[in-house]
Amino acid sequence: MKRNGLFALIALSLAGIGSAQAQDYSNWYIAPRIGAVIPDSDRETDTSLFTGIGIGYWSTPNFAVDFEVTHNNADFEDGSARDGHEFENAGVGFAGRYFFGDAGSSWRPYMMGGLGFLRHAAISGDNLRPSRVNGWDPMLTVGGGVQHGFSDRLAFRAEIAARYDRDNNSRQYYTADDSTGFIDVIASVGLLINFGGGDGVVAPTEVRNDPPVKTAETSCRDLDDDKDGVNNCDDRCASTPAGTNVGPDGCPLVVTIDLRGVNFKFDRPKKGESNIGPTLQEPTADSIAILDQAVDTLQRNSAVRVEVIGHTDAVGSDEYNQGLSERRARIVYDYLTSHGIDAGRLSGPTGYGESRPIDTNDTKEGRARNRRTELEAQK
Repeated sequence: MKRNGLFALIALSLAGIGSAQAQDYSNWYIAPRIGAVIPDSDRETDTSLFTGIGIGYWSTPNFAVDFEVTHNNADFEDGSARDGHEFENAGVGFAGRYFFGDAGSSWRPYMMGGLGFLRHAAISGDNLRPSRVNGWDPMLTVGGGVQHGFSDRLAFRAEIAARYDRDNNSRQYYTADDSTGFIDVIASVGLLINFGGGDGVVAPTEVRNDPPVKTAETSCRDLDDDKDGVNNCDDRCASTPAGTNVGPDGCPLVVTIDLRGVNFKFDRPKKGESNIGPTLQEPTADSIAILDQAVDTLQRNSAVRVEVIGHTDAVGSDEYNQGLSERRARIVYDYLTSHGIDAGRLSGPTGYGESRPIDTNDTKEGRARNRRTELEAQK
């Protein structure tokens, strides 16, 4: 039983890794783990192998909830009244974990608490009391641990917890002892493997810069005193400075540069992250193409100034999201300047946190669209 449980846990872990590599990051994850149960001395059992697997969800960057299934087989101690017998514990329940520090930190300590049920059943031996051969009992778990992130898809957990088990079965199988309630210690290590999700990419809006419109010739239509490409008949702003980008009426043109479609992964970029590629939702090439189109538009309209603005979804505290939106604006600002756009034409970077959503924060797709940056033309 112990060996089969371990093989099943490894198989589920590998299946979870394959799923995470094939798709995008979301708030859901799978968490297999393995360790040891150090029993309450009153149980008269040996330390045993512990296996478990959980399906978890990040409700905020600092709090996650897991539905967990656990298993361990315990051999009774040599010389005890139940020597030679083996006892099985199978558990189901929910556990909440609160993580300290920023979501972008590599090492994050946490505390946990859980509620559930354990089924106790003999799987070897004889002389059982026929009226009580197995049973379900409530359990309560409290503890803490530390999590280390290898990437945005994979993390390592180490945890120690005390489990109160209101077991009124295992001792009574073999003795007349009516004791109930044991406190076991569970030490375990495991992985956290993020599930995949939709790409959340919005099609880019085409940036248009229509050429000046020329009509039939007249005497004034042959003249362009301010050299802006609009003849004197149609030029309503006859004294625009040289190099000013103008519309068909000869007046300065406000250029709109739309970055919708440049969407970020959940909780990216992290503090200190400067490479924009890994922070973008897949397919990354689509977002980079939109940024390169913005660079081209700014290079062709040298008089245009823009403010670089960042936004987040509503997951997390206002204070945390404010800093995250500023990091998003900063990484786009640095991308523009590194591709030849003069910093003197850019204002910001400015972050508005979660205060200016363009879609609902009640769905995964809506939150993905709210994780964005914008270039706002300045007059």
